[in-house]
Amino acid sequence: MRRAVLTCVAFLLLVCGCASVTAETPSSPPVVQVWPPFDARRARTDHGLVVRARGGTLSRVLVSEGGEQVPGRLDGSRTIWRSDWTLKPAAEYTVTATAQGSGGPDTVAMGRFRTRPARRGFQVAATTPLPGETVGTGMPIIIDFDSPVTDKAAVERTLEVRAETPVEGAWRWVGDTRVIYRTRRFWAPHQQVTVTAHLAGVRGGAGLYGATDSTFAFTVGRGQTSTIDTRTHQMVVRRDGAVVQRMAISAGMATTPEYTTTSGIHLTMDKGNPVRMISPGRAEGEPGYYDLLIDHAVRISNSGEYVHAKDNLWAQGRANVSHGCVNARPDQAAWFYDSSLRGDPVTITGTDRRLAWDNGWGFWQLPWDRWRQGSALPGAGPAR
Repeated sequence: MRRAVLTCVAFLLLVCGCASVTAETPSSPPVVQVWPPFDARRARTDHGLVVRARGGTLSRVLVSEGGEQVPGRLDGSRTIWRSDWTLKPAAEYTVTATAQGSGGPDTVAMGRFRTRPARRGFQVAATTPLPGETVGTGMPIIIDFDSPVTDKAAVERTLEVRAETPVEGAWRWVGDTRVIYRTRRFWAPHQQVTVTAHLAGVRGGAGLYGATDSTFAFTVGRGQTSTIDTRTHQMVVRRDGAVVQRMAISAGMATTPEYTTTSGIHLTMDKGNPVRMISPGRAEGEPGYYDLLIDHAVRISNSGEYVHAKDNLWAQGRANVSHGCVNARPDQAAWFYDSSLRGDPVTITGTDRRLAWDNGWGFWQLPWDRWRQGSALPGAGPAR
């Protein structure tokens, strides 16, 4: 009996001893990696900033430059944070990143680095619309750069369009210094649009880097559209869906291609009162030469087409007798002049001369799929 009790005590001691040996060891803290690395003095700009957590997840990433927060986002696993855009040249960045492990202590990484200066810089030279301008619902966005861009895809990725009403649009390159944004359908009226070119640090070509970001905003005004039928010699203007003006007109006489009004979707481009109009390709004294000052002229193409005033009431509503422009009664032409914004759609039908998509702002002449083919990005769709 005594011997059996001693055996049980020994067995219990053995069990207790095994329990002490299997106690859990503390887990290793997560590791935070930052690229460009801390203390770098000439970091690249075109790859942006990346923060990674190994052995844990990122709970907080704060990046600043020049006292401003640098935007970025976490991936779905919360292990990688990337800056939204490239980094500014010759700038100092401060990074604070916190990573959480599974039950162990957090890891906090803090440091700074500097980016290299750009050897050659480029930037936005001009924009259409102008900052603060109120425009029509067909308005394109045109950005001109001050140097030729060869890495168009990298630059196009930096272009951001934010509209108060969701919109689908795409960029199209028309050379090395110009890119144009067109929406799939007309802008919704009565909203603000903000355009930002996040160019700072982006590689635009060999040795060419964006010097600075550029932002501007414009307003889409009331929705005004005009339709012109050259066969019935009538023009109808609608505003936000309601007819606000009917105008008898006279269009091009169509005796030559240049005297034929183009059919298609035009946009109002600019206007003048008066505008000097000179016959193209004809010298003074030759047949068909003219040099006239025309009142209340609204331009709708680059081939000399305007909607303007003309005191030939006998033809308006009855016959097409112009050199290619659309003319209307002086008081109605003045009304159209006063009520027009750049980017208002003007659709003309009834002639055998089509408006070319690259004649002025004839961009709506291209079907959407063909417009997108001018993007440098594969499968280009809605701009972010």
